[in-house]
Amino acid sequence: MGSFMGQYPTSLPVVLLVSVVLLLNADLGLCGCFKRIFSFGDSIIDTGNGAYAGRNNPGPITQLPYGMTYFHQPTGRVSDGRVIVDFYAQALGLPLLPPSMPQAGTGQFPTGANFAVFGSLALSPDYYKTKYNFTMPMPWCLDRQLDSFKMVLARIALGEAATKSLLGESLVVMGEIGGNDYNFWFSARRSREIADKYMPDVVARIGAGVQEVINLGARTVLVPGNFPIGCVPSYLSSFRTDNSADYDEFRCLRWFNDFSQRHNQALKQEISRLRAHNPGAKIIYADYYGATMEFVRNPHNHGIDDPLLACCGGAGPYHTGKSCNNTATIWGDPAKFASWDQIHMTEKAYSVIADGVLNGSYADSSLLHAC
Repeated sequence: MGSFMGQYPTSLPVVLLVSVVLLLNADLGLCGCFKRIFSFGDSIIDTGNGAYAGRNNPGPITQLPYGMTYFHQPTGRVSDGRVIVDFYAQALGLPLLPPSMPQAGTGQFPTGANFAVFGSLALSPDYYKTKYNFTMPMPWCLDRQLDSFKMVLARIALGEAATKSLLGESLVVMGEIGGNDYNFWFSARRSREIADKYMPDVVARIGAGVQEVINLGARTVLVPGNFPIGCVPSYLSSFRTDNSADYDEFRCLRWFNDFSQRHNQALKQEISRLRAHNPGAKIIYADYYGATMEFVRNPHNHGIDDPLLACCGGAGPYHTGKSCNNTATIWGDPAKFASWDQIHMTEKAYSVIADGVLNGSYADSSLLHAC
């Protein structure tokens, strides 16, 4: 490179060349604007905590075909490959986020850590037990993730000033979380009206989590909304009806998509309130609903054949009828599917969503230009 640049008689072309190189790298996100990422959430972005927590009783996510596409082995991610936060890390020039649990007591996490756990709720399981006599099947919730985060912070940043400095140069990803507060409830065939009633508490808990990390020193927080759950194969199969009015023009279940949009609208209002109270922080809303509808509306633009069919599953409607495991059917190349295991998405779908957030088409501010 040195001898090549030495051919120029003046410095101007060199400056232009360097500028071009920087612009090319900017598209890859190698801007170095965040030194680390800390993330919270559920199986949508879990990079191995759920698998670690259940290591004494391992489930299908610890076996192929999970991980078959990018890693060629299971990593604890609930997909065929990378999940959304992996694409954020790569675009920002950072290593893939390690799960927090295996190194919770010792890790220094120089480029961040992922506290998201498979099956996690926004609200505590006790909330549902006390208020609705409903037992959630998983113990994890946002409170527990934040408690673990604060314990790690106390070890890797000594004192309030050091904590604020460390978080000030970090990106915090708050979710997606809250989806399981609804998924477990709906799958148990509980009242849809009650889910609407506790929605404000779910949104308030997410907002309180955002405020908590800002109080600790975070200056950039990404807050994703919920997905169009009416387009998810497990919902489409479980709540199938013969009434065409229950479906929209994309063959998704209308009521469940409307429900997701009500959650997202309430979350956006909460974010507006948080922005007014925290003028020094940048709080970005990530429109996962809109980004998902991009490939539901125009699947062929993304090389997807049918966005409502699962890649891994059985011979039932929408390729349901059998859980995704090492004896399930793989219905083709995962890159041609949006749904991986009837609930979670493929790496391909996650890449489309992440791209929309990184470039700003599905975020109210481009994540790549957040700094």
